[in-house]
Amino acid sequence: MVQKAERVAAPQMSGKTRPGRPVGNITRGTTNPNRMRRVDRWLTGPQAWRLRTADDPLVIDLGYGATPATAVELFERLATIRPDVRVCGIEIEPERVRAAKALERPGLSFMIGGFELPVPGRPVLVRAFNVLRQYEEADVDGIWRLVQGRLSTGGLFIDGTCDEIGRRVTWIALDAERPLSLSMSVRFGSFGLPSEIAERLPKALIHRNVPGERIHSLMQAMDRAWLESAPLASFGNRQRWHAMCRTLLDAGWPVQDGPSRWRLGELTVGWEAVAPSGRP
Repeated sequence: MVQKAERVAAPQMSGKTRPGRPVGNITRGTTNPNRMRRVDRWLTGPQAWRLRTADDPLVIDLGYGATPATAVELFERLATIRPDVRVCGIEIEPERVRAAKALERPGLSFMIGGFELPVPGRPVLVRAFNVLRQYEEADVDGIWRLVQGRLSTGGLFIDGTCDEIGRRVTWIALDAERPLSLSMSVRFGSFGLPSEIAERLPKALIHRNVPGERIHSLMQAMDRAWLESAPLASFGNRQRWHAMCRTLLDAGWPVQDGPSRWRLGELTVGWEAVAPSGRP
C-alpha cells in the first residue's frame, strides 16, 4: 500500500535559522533503485547541453532519501555525458549521509544540508524529487527562489514527484529566473487514462487539478486526445501516445521536444500552459 506523505512543518525561510543550520525538514525518505530513470533520461537527452557546456559540472541530488542509490545512478548516468561531472548528494538527516559516505568516489560525494545547498560553487543541475511534496503549497515559492538563487548561468532546478518504482513521473524545470516547463513520463500499460498521472503532480500543481485551472484543462485535453486515438491501440500504446501528443500540439498546446521523446511515454509543455491561477 502506498503510504500517505506525512505533513511536515514549513522550512524556516525567514532568515531566522541558526547559522549553519540546514534549511528544511527531515522527510520520510522513501526511495528505490532506478526510480529516477525517467527524469535522468531527460537530463541526458534534451537537457544534456547544459552539462556539456557548463564551466563547472557541479550537480546536486537534493534529498536523495533513506538510501543513496538514486544519487549513485545519477552520477553514473551523467558521467556518460560529462566524465568530469561532480555529483553531491545532500540530505538533512545525518544518519543517511553517514551511511552514504562509504559509496563516495572521485566525482561523487555526500554531505548534510538542505535547500541552502551548502557546497562551494554554483550547480548547473539540482534535482529534488519527492521532497517538496511533503511540504505545504505555500512553501513552494520560497524554496524555489532559494534554490534558483544558487544556480549557475544556464543552470536548471528540477522539482519532481514519482511513484514508488518510477512508472509515473512528473517534474517542473526552472532556471534562475522562472519556471520553464512541466514534464510527464509514464510507463505504458500503467494507466487507463493519462490524467491518472495527476496524483503524482509536483506540490505546486497537485492541488490545482480542479475546474478553472490550466493544469486541469491539460489533463482533460490529454484524456480526450487519448480516447480519440483509440483506433491506434492495435498498433500499441506507443503509437497511441504519439497521436495524443500530436493532437495536443495541433490544438495549440505548447508541446516541447518531439516524437523522439513522445515514443518514450514523455510529454513536456511550456509552463504557461499549466501555471496556477494568480501566478506567472
